[in-house]
Amino acid sequence: MSVEAKATKKRKRSWGDYLGAFGRAHRKASAQLETSMPLLQHLDELRQRVFKAFFAIILTTAISFIFAGQLINFLARPIGGSKALVSIEVTENIAIFMKVAMLSGILLAMPVIVYQLMAFLLPGLKPNEKGWLLAIVPLATLLFIAGVAFTWFVMLPSALPFLIHFLGITTQVRPLNYFEFVTTLMFWIGICFELPLVIMFLARLKIVSAKQLLKAWRYAVVVIAIVAAAVTPTVDPVNMGLVMLPLILLYAISIVLAAIVRRPANGH
Repeated sequence: MSVEAKATKKRKRSWGDYLGAFGRAHRKASAQLETSMPLLQHLDELRQRVFKAFFAIILTTAISFIFAGQLINFLARPIGGSKALVSIEVTENIAIFMKVAMLSGILLAMPVIVYQLMAFLLPGLKPNEKGWLLAIVPLATLLFIAGVAFTWFVMLPSALPFLIHFLGITTQVRPLNYFEFVTTLMFWIGICFELPLVIMFLARLKIVSAKQLLKAWRYAVVVIAIVAAAVTPTVDPVNMGLVMLPLILLYAISIVLAAIVRRPANGH
């Protein structure tokens, strides 16, 4: 093609052509945006619910600052009180205060966290299903509290003497290490105690059924043993068994709850 032909072809493109191309691109982008609008709405709803849950944690943690000192003294009772702890770092005490206050804040904000999570995962609920959702919120809170109580009354009295007096070596316990151990153990066992709620939710979504759960009890025991081994602070089978027993009981309760949740759907 000659230079003159190229120049002629180039002159054929006017501003109208560019505006037309821009209009076509704009209409195409608008169409794509309209098709993706449901996804954007879900993401915006997720953002709002995460913000509400995060704000609840911030608020309850700030409230926990008021009684965090008393809570620290209470948590230190199994070790002989706060005076039995030896701090070796300048920032260690403030780190303990913040960690305990945050755990208390998460515990107090648990109803709001569970509600926001379930409201996002179960959109478009019917009036009778909203009552079911409201029943889950206190159930999740009670299960988490039950896990924390189990840690306090069962796990710690058996695990701490084993760890401190192992091999007969004198142990000077650091506050940061002790409270990190206690709060982490309480948190994860509290999460493990949410097992019935998780299975009930999966049954509600028709992902699992009571019959499937009953047939898979052997695999469930293996998974529970793995979880107990990961959560248990000691390597002895006694403490591991202490964690496994309530989890197996919770699994049995989960089967019953799954049967109750799936019964209305089976009736239709």
